[in-house]
Amino acid sequence: MDQFETEEQQVEAIKRFWKENGTALIVGAVLGLGGLYGWRFYTDKQIETKELASVAYQETIENLSAEQGFSQGQAFLEEKSDSGYAYLMALELAKKAVDSDDLAEASKQLEFVVNNAKTLTVKSVAQVRLARVQVEQGLLDDALATAEQVKDEAFASASQEIKGDVYVAKQMFDKARAAYSAAIESNDNDPMLKMKLDNLTAAAKS
Repeated sequence: MDQFETEEQQVEAIKRFWKENGTALIVGAVLGLGGLYGWRFYTDKQIETKELASVAYQETIENLSAEQGFSQGQAFLEEKSDSGYAYLMALELAKKAVDSDDLAEASKQLEFVVNNAKTLTVKSVAQVRLARVQVEQGLLDDALATAEQVKDEAFASASQEIKGDVYVAKQMFDKARAAYSAAIESNDNDPMLKMKLDNLTAAAKS
């Protein structure tokens, strides 16, 4: 305020400023505090919602083996379809369906995760499992396409192994060998992969 020559001018300038802008500043402060409160309320509500979803998820998982367990799991999935727990539930339902030899239902649950999950790891888990189910269903081209979609490097070995299984089923043994070899490069501690690669020679002759 050096541009003002006297203290009185400074006071008058402050009065004018508040007269012209005071209301806006007060409203802004109120809105700012209201926004802060609103954000805290929203955050607290989100935490509470997640905690409730976690408890409900755990209870539903524990009841999956019961007679109505699958339908309860499906109801949970539909109710919490916008949460990460829905994808975890779908993976559990898919596993239960596989255990019951209901591959069509397993495929349905896994496709839901593949098409909707936002987390790469969860999506990749579903893709690998879906590809394996598709192999069991004899949907070899679908299984190959699904395995190709896996982008998470942590699942590279599993993806290549599935491709190898598909190529063996198609009697494309050179491609199967390349796929199994690539799988071993990503995971050289899996004896099953080495066995599959060793068995290719016998499979090619049969």
